[in-house]
Amino acid sequence: MTSGSRGMRLVVWLIVVAVLTALTGCGDFFRPEPNNGGGGGGGGGGGNTGNRAYVINATANNVAGFTVGTGTLTAVPSSPLALGYAPAAAATMPDNTFLYVAGPGAIYVYTINADGSLTAATGGAAVAIVNVSAIDISPDGNWLFALDLTTNAIDQFSINRSTGALSSVASTPYSITNAVVVPRDIRVAPGGAFVFIALGTGGDLAFSFNTTTGVLAQVAQITLNSATTSDNALTVDSTTTFLYIARSGTNGGVAVYNIGAGGVLNSVSGSPFAAGQRPISLVIDTTGAFIYAANQVDNTVSGYTIGTGGALSALNGSPYASGTQVGSLGADSTGKYILAAAFGGSPDLSMYGFDAATAGKLNLVTSTATGTAPTGAIGVAMTH
Repeated sequence: MTSGSRGMRLVVWLIVVAVLTALTGCGDFFRPEPNNGGGGGGGGGGGNTGNRAYVINATANNVAGFTVGTGTLTAVPSSPLALGYAPAAAATMPDNTFLYVAGPGAIYVYTINADGSLTAATGGAAVAIVNVSAIDISPDGNWLFALDLTTNAIDQFSINRSTGALSSVASTPYSITNAVVVPRDIRVAPGGAFVFIALGTGGDLAFSFNTTTGVLAQVAQITLNSATTSDNALTVDSTTTFLYIARSGTNGGVAVYNIGAGGVLNSVSGSPFAAGQRPISLVIDTTGAFIYAANQVDNTVSGYTIGTGGALSALNGSPYASGTQVGSLGADSTGKYILAAAFGGSPDLSMYGFDAATAGKLNLVTSTATGTAPTGAIGVAMTH
């Protein structure tokens, strides 16, 4: 790819971001959320068992990698890795072989080496030419889904699990009624049977997914009742029983929906549950007992116990202080830590441990910079 073509794509991407910001209010940044911990999907070239976090820095145009130790974050070799473009979203394969990063007009893939360092795969060339706001990978590792910024569609790719290369399979259009589409997030259910998308003021859509044929079919829609309400991020519990939505604006909070037969969505009693200002990212801990929301305007993380029927109750001490404009959450592969990336830094990346006496309560364990400030940390993608 020539520097000129990259420059043109960057201009287009910046124009799109400006339009989206005007529609939804400043401060909402695109972010990945992988299996609700910054990644998704399945595998390719060798398998990697390291417990790692990869932070995409939109201002510094790089990705910083860290090994998660016992209360420590240690930079991987050659971190941060210069990208040459502004990253917008990221996701890891479930066998931890590849990291996919979406930039302006393209998706790139990086091999995750045994020491956690990254190497540009496919000679550094883009593996897909598409302008997207979010990506996720199916649990079987065969499919990558991307939420298109240019058209009302989900872009779908098959994954070469040896090289990480992507092959375009379909662009599935979707339709909504009486709303403005603002593409925010895409999430594949843990079992692979459904794909959910958050469309900002446009609400949310559910699709059934055939993991054998790759066919997507729209099955349900959530319509918001106010133009000042925005659905920004999604996560799904491990049994695909509940869909959780980070909702900002009028009647905002963490919205919870029961996922019924065929993907029908029904609001849980008491939903949405109170959060801070502009919840923008969600993650469920590995036990499935607790869920956390990043509040971008408050610079805090709200924590909840997941009760009977999906209802949420605020945890002791919640909300917990985080970095400025916190925007992405991830859970580490050991289930011991929750990580939070903050666009405004102070710090860029925070790591919380679980309180020994109060179940689910978060305590700050350590924090780190993700490069030379300002980095603009917008997403954290965790290995599995």
